[in-house]
Amino acid sequence: MIDENKIREAARLMLEGIGEDPDREGLRETPDRIARMYSEIFSGMDADGSAELSKVFSVDSSEIVLERDIPFYSMCEHHMLPFYGRAHVAYVPDGKVVGLSKLARTVEIYARRLQIQERMTGQIADAVMEHLAPKGVMVMVEAEHMCMTMRGVKKPGSTTVSLAVRGVFEEDMRLQERFYSMLRGMR
Repeated sequence: MIDENKIREAARLMLEGIGEDPDREGLRETPDRIARMYSEIFSGMDADGSAELSKVFSVDSSEIVLERDIPFYSMCEHHMLPFYGRAHVAYVPDGKVVGLSKLARTVEIYARRLQIQERMTGQIADAVMEHLAPKGVMVMVEAEHMCMTMRGVKKPGSTTVSLAVRGVFEEDMRLQERFYSMLRGMR
């Protein structure tokens, strides 16, 4: 559970720690704004990331379903700086599919936590496998990490790509190639 009072106190301490006066005009409401912002950007902390996948529809098809270019914003747990990008989620149905918006919502819930990209990618794939029981899942996440671009090594524009592969996608390289082809062919 997010405790906005603790966040406000911490924000005041951080302002003091960098040599600012949290009571000066421009900063008086900053701890409140930060508390509200953290409640929003960490709203996935207590949410069930797979709950969105519970409403399914029956289908006869077992062709790849791909939801690509799902934008997300997350916070790196190492530096508490943002990382953001796009997620691509594909699965091969085994009798049931989920509404496409549910895949995007699942991505958003896992992104709205203190995260590392690699874990988030696996969590999305595992949630789809668990709740849809498809023949296979493939999730690719592409992101830019502010801890790499605005501090440290300072390499803006660099992108980290992570991949989670489950089920038939692990076994069938042709399905993996089809996934990549679908990503390339539709841009």
